[in-house]
Amino acid sequence: MDRILKAARTSGSLNLSNRSLRDVPTEVYQCLETTGEGENWWEAVDLQKLILAHNEIEVLREDLKNLACLVVLNVSHNKLTQLPAAIGELTAMKSLDVSFNSISEFPEQIGSATSLVKLDCSSNRLKQLPESLGRCLDLSDLKASNNQLSRLPEDMANCLKLSKLDVEGNKLTALSEGHIASWKMLTELNASKNMLGGLPQNIGSLSRLIRLDLHQNKISSVPPSIGGCSSLVEFYLGINTLSTLPEEIGDLSCLGTLDLRSNQLKEYPVGACKLKLSYLDLSNNSLTGLHPELGNMTTLRKLVLVGNPLRTLRSSLVNGPTAALLKYLRSRLSNGEETSASTPTKETVIASAARMSICSKELSLEGLNLIAVPSEVWESGEITKVNLSKNSIEELPEQLSSSLSLQTLILSRNKIKDWPGAILKSLPGLVCLKLDNNPLKQIPLDGFQEVSRLQILDLSGNAALFGIKEHPKFSYLPQLQELYLSRVQLPEVPEDTLSLPNLLILDLSQNSLQSIPKSIKDMTSLKHLDISNNNISSLPPELGLLEPTLEVLRLDGNPLRSIRRPILERGTKAVLNYLKDKLPDQ
Repeated sequence: MDRILKAARTSGSLNLSNRSLRDVPTEVYQCLETTGEGENWWEAVDLQKLILAHNEIEVLREDLKNLACLVVLNVSHNKLTQLPAAIGELTAMKSLDVSFNSISEFPEQIGSATSLVKLDCSSNRLKQLPESLGRCLDLSDLKASNNQLSRLPEDMANCLKLSKLDVEGNKLTALSEGHIASWKMLTELNASKNMLGGLPQNIGSLSRLIRLDLHQNKISSVPPSIGGCSSLVEFYLGINTLSTLPEEIGDLSCLGTLDLRSNQLKEYPVGACKLKLSYLDLSNNSLTGLHPELGNMTTLRKLVLVGNPLRTLRSSLVNGPTAALLKYLRSRLSNGEETSASTPTKETVIASAARMSICSKELSLEGLNLIAVPSEVWESGEITKVNLSKNSIEELPEQLSSSLSLQTLILSRNKIKDWPGAILKSLPGLVCLKLDNNPLKQIPLDGFQEVSRLQILDLSGNAALFGIKEHPKFSYLPQLQELYLSRVQLPEVPEDTLSLPNLLILDLSQNSLQSIPKSIKDMTSLKHLDISNNNISSLPPELGLLEPTLEVLRLDGNPLRSIRRPILERGTKAVLNYLKDKLPDQ
């Protein structure tokens, strides 16, 4: 503990999570009052970040007031039943996380923590939030889901900067018009799994709202003002009691996802057929037919209709591909009614993908024959997955460098010739990279050092990539779990792939391999090995030592002479046991 506290006095940050603590050590409350041997008190830094999550702490003491410079406090996943009044003396605190405890009441003193920007009190036993929360004028992100709230404090109307509100899983019966009128900055509102009977008439004043989740309530109608939510991208109204929808819902020009499942709708309004949706769920309603105009919604990738008494459509259409159903519906239109844009333009698809990425954090521009990626698609700085496959891209867009949250990058089937090292180096969280089927010429010997956290790497189909003597060093990828090197003209198995400790899948199919090294036995984590369609005539008996873990061994398309066909036909385990029996007695 002394060592950790000494580090905290230097960095201003203390992390004591996952330590089975029942109490907060007294030394934490006195972090700066005592300095250890070799420390100078004037060099100590005030504690600004304290993480106590995932312990068994039952009480926070009033001594918390000693940590007056605290900016971040996380005591989530503990056994707290209350918070001390001293919480209000943390006037520099911007982020407070007390989620997943057993707190039944919030102290009114929280209103004195006027710097508070983010508060997470979800998954507790709160029946109300204190009115004093309305004094936290900088509050922009409030999570209070999975409690027992029946109302929100009226004074929260003063929180004009509120942009994200999550009150899922409570007992709210209404949303206040006063709140809605004040929360003009709101971009995300989740009030699902409550007891709401309707929506405020002024809901349309939330013109910045991007995501609205109201599923699993008792909502019987949507006010016409909904058309004013002009930025709305995702709208979830499933599992309610709606029997009709206002025509004004068709004014939501940015809407990409609309969930209306499990209601009592008898029709989908014609006015809503002009929406540029990607996903529409109308399952389990009372629809007996569909307006032919719905066929003009050519941006739809998925239309769900199961559980409706549809009498005018064949079941093969209802349950078949969405595109086929839309085509059929368009055929029912008179010539003058069918829109000329029966196929969405590339610009429309790109704009829709950009809108969807704001909430989904995934950007897909697959198969659009792009030479370059338009700059306007990078609206969200928190994108975790980018799919640019099946295009004609030669160079990666510079904007990718600023996508610090990116985890998955799919660049399959493009025209990328040079290893994009500079951009990849700026993506610290990248775990999946697919560069298969590109004309990549060469990867520098230390190229993989730039993506050392990769878990999945696909370089298949880069025919010229491994025609050189020296390969890039796979040893730079210690966390790699899946490696695909099919169709890269490999003459031998890259030696350092055999020492990757976490590798589960190795695909070396369709190369020019003539043998498998004995050191294959060291790949004890391997579950799937594909060496099909090579020139391998024999296998080393040592491969049989992988029998306990290797589940799939693909050998077809090799001129194997050392293993009889009946054994090969019996599958992976039979082959591995046969090879193991060939090992000389130790």
